[in-house]
Amino acid sequence: MKQFLTIILATLVGFAATAQDADPAMPQLDVRSAQTVTLGEFLWLNRLIVVFADTDRDPSFRAQMELLREHPGDLIDRDVVVITDTNPATPSDIRNELRPRGFGFVLIDKDGGIKLRKPTPWDVREISRSIDKTDLRQQELRDARDQITTAN
Repeated sequence: MKQFLTIILATLVGFAATAQDADPAMPQLDVRSAQTVTLGEFLWLNRLIVVFADTDRDPSFRAQMELLREHPGDLIDRDVVVITDTNPATPSDIRNELRPRGFGFVLIDKDGGIKLRKPTPWDVREISRSIDKTDLRQQELRDARDQITTAN
């Protein structure tokens, strides 16, 4: 029920927001089409959130994209790039590789490993927690702490 309400709320917020409302100081999430990229080009550079739907009008797709845009800084801090694919009629290489059915959310770590698949939208807090539990993210945090300690 909570996810259903989240979808409805995010969809309504998405329709209410306009491009004029965008805050130029707010960091912008890197969103790309699956038709223009390959998974391999992000290996060891970025984590990927791949969002699939059968159309860009899918309420789950719209809700997911709105949820991702609510806190872009949290995703940017974790080196996340969002890839979208809403056209099963001309399947991208990514769609062929990940084989979604309808709406789908896939989290891929920097090592190319799939960390999470969800059939419903997820908010940034849940996504961030999942990323923060991965071995690669834990190593990144340790390395950052070590750099701060060494600098002092």
